[in-house]
Amino acid sequence: MLIRSVNPEFDAETITAIYNSYVKDTTISFDIDILDASTMQKRIIKIADAYPYYVCEEDGEVVGFCYAHPWKERAAYDKTLETTIYLSPKAKYRGIGKRLMERLIDECRRRGYVTLIACITAENVESCEFHEKLGFEKVSHFRKVGYKFGRFLDVVDYQLML
Repeated sequence: MLIRSVNPEFDAETITAIYNSYVKDTTISFDIDILDASTMQKRIIKIADAYPYYVCEEDGEVVGFCYAHPWKERAAYDKTLETTIYLSPKAKYRGIGKRLMERLIDECRRRGYVTLIACITAENVESCEFHEKLGFEKVSHFRKVGYKFGRFLDVVDYQLML
């Protein structure tokens, strides 16, 4: 297993495939339409140019990714980032997510960020528990703020003080 910085040109296609499985089949992502690799590559470049973005590789294949990005746009929020993590199904329950997030957290701390926020669909109990194990604490619960697959969804925020 290798955790490394993302390579937008090399990794975009696999990241797109992992992400689109969540878009199509779950309420974990609030994107409604699947993305093409070109759109994903632009997203990756925009984030990775300024913020930490990691992938996990096994046998030369990307099996998960995580990154941090601005939580809000105003300058007063510059020391706070939002985190995102997605794993392919074959990478789940093997400690890969934990290792990815620990690397991300360490890098955010090293760069002088103070707070990390994880915005999670409330029904995604697995992700809530995952973040709690990493030391994140639940700090908010917003009701019916997302709409996907014909129903309204709640969102919770978890916070980690670095």
